[in-house]
Amino acid sequence: MAAENTVPPVSEEAPGATKVSNKNEKVGEVVSTKMQKTIVVAVSRRVPHPLYKRIMKKRKKFYAHDEKGEANLGDIVRIVECRPLSKLKHWQLGDIIRRAPQVAAQPKDLDVAV
Repeated sequence: MAAENTVPPVSEEAPGATKVSNKNEKVGEVVSTKMQKTIVVAVSRRVPHPLYKRIMKKRKKFYAHDEKGEANLGDIVRIVECRPLSKLKHWQLGDIIRRAPQVAAQPKDLDVAV
């Protein structure tokens, strides 16, 4: 009796299929872009008070890696968990969900003589 090699077939994914990630994701607002390749994202959540049950807002800041510097102040972004990149940075920029409105300043608004 011959021994059969029972290796499961390799499943090939369709070219248009999206890969499901097991990494933790959070959505928040960019509150600082003053560092190089790093953004600070504030993630807000609504939780009931443990005793009084009133709904409160809690906010936590996360440091995220932004390699290309594409996120701006006020943008709503998705951050994805990754390996530790520094003492505080364990997240990286996933994608930008909504851009913040940019206000163009006129010279007369800046009190600059032209």
